Amino acid sequence: MVFMARPSVAHAERIKDLADVAGVRSNPLVGYGLVVGLNGTGDQTSQAPFTIQSLKNMLQQLGVVVPAGVNPQLKNVAAVAISADLPAFAKPGQKIDITVSSIGNASSLRGGALLMAPLKGADGQVYAIAQGNLVVGGLGVSGADGSKISVNIPSAGRIPGGASVERMVVSDISSSAEVILNLHAADFTTASRMVKGIDTALGEGASRAIDSVTVAVKAPANPSQRVGFIAVLESIDVDPGEAPARVVINSRTGTIVIGSHVRVLPAAVSHGSLSVTITERPKVSQPAPFSEGQTVVTAQSSIDVKQADSRMFLFAPEASLDDIVRAVNQVGAAPGDIVAILEALKEAGALRAELIVI
Repeated sequence: MVFMARPSVAHAERIKDLADVAGVRSNPLVGYGLVVGLNGTGDQTSQAPFTIQSLKNMLQQLGVVVPAGVNPQLKNVAAVAISADLPAFAKPGQKIDITVSSIGNASSLRGGALLMAPLKGADGQVYAIAQGNLVVGGLGVSGADGSKISVNIPSAGRIPGGASVERMVVSDISSSAEVILNLHAADFTTASRMVKGIDTALGEGASRAIDSVTVAVKAPANPSQRVGFIAVLESIDVDPGEAPARVVINSRTGTIVIGSHVRVLPAAVSHGSLSVTITERPKVSQPAPFSEGQTVVTAQSSIDVKQADSRMFLFAPEASLDDIVRAVNQVGAAPGDIVAILEALKEAGALRAELIVI
């Protein structure tokens, strides 16, 4: 499928939607724990010995000693990795969402409960404690003959508000003489217009552009005024620069997004397709009665080759996005064919756009 971005009329956007304040960001957390209460869909302990080891360590801390050499064969326990993002300025006692993912061979975490597990930051310090009942959107069922059906991913789930913050990360926005704004997308035009918009609202010389990403704004000397100042700063409207000419192709899904500024130089394109169909029809050779022969299955293949009529279409000078889409639609090109056409135009130097394949 192909999506195209139509040329849009310039419109103002808030600085809040275009940039982030430097130093105000989330921090990733990660942890390890056990999910219990599964309906026989947990880890097969013979293939995931770390699950039994973790369970023994937990029981020992609770005063239950498992005899040496005894390895309980549990199917309702799964070892999991826990991940979360600690928001900026999060205070102890606040709740954050967590994601729980199986790291063993558990087939499903549906119906399980995560036992208390610490979440650590990159510095090794514990910043939150996770625990709670999982919400799993996936479903997996299997039969005795090995057949199975899986909908989404049943081996991962979430716990809304499943972790309690125990330690805050200091985000200091009051020590510097300037507030630093970092644009979400590097663009010299947007940075220049942001400086102009800030100077218009706060006075000439209130800000300066350091590069295509960073804009520095003079801040009040009184730290208590910083919050109100940033609130005013984020509400200033800026006309962002237009995106560069770009074509993005998702090779996995066949999705193609073409920007509004994509242009094509004069070029003639010939498009055709070749399809090969191979059909296998196994044939059973049955011996005559009392001949002591054996039944033999022989392969019988049929090959069919079809070649569609090639068509040629011409791109006029500076062909626009509408012209490109109209031309490829007239020849009935599929998404895969459009990718080939765009790549050929790029190789020929006729495509005035950046071609990105993801």
